[in-house]
Amino acid sequence: MLLIKLATKSLLNRKASALLTLFTIAISVMLLMSIERVRVDAKSSFSNTISGTDLIVGARTGDIQLLLSSVFRIGHANNGVSWKSYQYISGQRGVKWAIPMSLGDSHKGLAVLGTNKDYFEHYRFAKKQSLSFSQGHEFNHLFEVVLGAEVANTLGYQLGDEVVIAHGMGNTSFHNHDDNPFKVVGILNPTGTPVDKTLHIPLAAIEAIHGGHAHQHEAAQADANDHDHDHDHDHDHDHDQHDDVDLVGTPKQITAFLLGFDSPLYTLQVRRNINQYKDEALLAIMPGVTLRELWEMLSIVEKILLLFSIVVVLISLLGMLTSLLSSLNQRRRELAILRSVGARPWHIFTLISVESLLITGLGCIVGIALFYALMLLGADYLQSHAGISLNIALLSSYELMLLAAIMVAGFIVGLIPATRAYFYSLADGMSIKI
Repeated sequence: MLLIKLATKSLLNRKASALLTLFTIAISVMLLMSIERVRVDAKSSFSNTISGTDLIVGARTGDIQLLLSSVFRIGHANNGVSWKSYQYISGQRGVKWAIPMSLGDSHKGLAVLGTNKDYFEHYRFAKKQSLSFSQGHEFNHLFEVVLGAEVANTLGYQLGDEVVIAHGMGNTSFHNHDDNPFKVVGILNPTGTPVDKTLHIPLAAIEAIHGGHAHQHEAAQADANDHDHDHDHDHDHDHDQHDDVDLVGTPKQITAFLLGFDSPLYTLQVRRNINQYKDEALLAIMPGVTLRELWEMLSIVEKILLLFSIVVVLISLLGMLTSLLSSLNQRRRELAILRSVGARPWHIFTLISVESLLITGLGCIVGIALFYALMLLGADYLQSHAGISLNIALLSSYELMLLAAIMVAGFIVGLIPATRAYFYSLADGMSIKI
């Protein structure tokens, strides 16, 4: 206990260099913890994006490319799937549900997804959690849109607002469909997935805004203006019914579709049939398997990041070593005085070791505090820009192991100046010549 008190006073006497060393260690610990937490939570966020879906079917391309384009809205699908093929495959034995998906349009850089009501009923994320509405309801008419939570929050949209869809993905828009604005009828609760940054419209509306039914829709409105009030009322009623019917329209092509099965046995059988489908070059992937392949590809990046953070920690510990060694010559009189009042060489050895442990331990504590501060400040940014949902929780067992490894490394590094101080005390004895 006395040695700890002496070590603390010694560090306070050299507080400038001690604080600099402590801060260096704290920054390295913060970096190591942050990289590890983001790595784990990024993997978790990607895995939680889709759940309960047995197969994703799209045009024949790479497995990972199909997963990224259809689920994560990253990249573009080179080809589509004909509606005829979708109907045939979704009608196969064992298929419990099917969700068609049409991508290719955007709104202010955010993806627009054309789908049907089955999407809100069967799509699952995280641990098979279903989509839910914070406001409004699913679309019931042709030109209605349901917004993801991020879209509504970022752009400030509310129920009843009108949204104009543009042709083209991301920030590259080729044409704005100003003549067919969509009315916001629903806003989804946050999911921490790409769903939050997506606008959902009826599948038939994709055909409509690209010329399939848009002219019919405009003509119907023009006819309504030529009739009297009674006829106008009747026509509006018919028009509502017309929109409801259009919700189950038949587009020529879709980007991809999701399938759920009654049994895993059907999953493997239908997947094999799709990959051997003769009428069209299609590919069926199992999202869980493809996600594992994706992380195996990125494992080298994970190792490089971990290596980088470990090197930073080692550099900070070497800085502590340099600081302790450089101060030893200046402290030889201090050590000789300690010897004169009864301190033994092993007391000197322990004192220097305790100093290195105190600096390392305090550096870890400050580093953890900085780590949590960084997580709190960066959580919203990572969620909105990278779709990574950070789990601000207690340190995991692996993170505690990393901290223990840093403490051990700090102790080992501290043995070098401690050993040198031990021999100094033996050589100088009870006094030191200057």
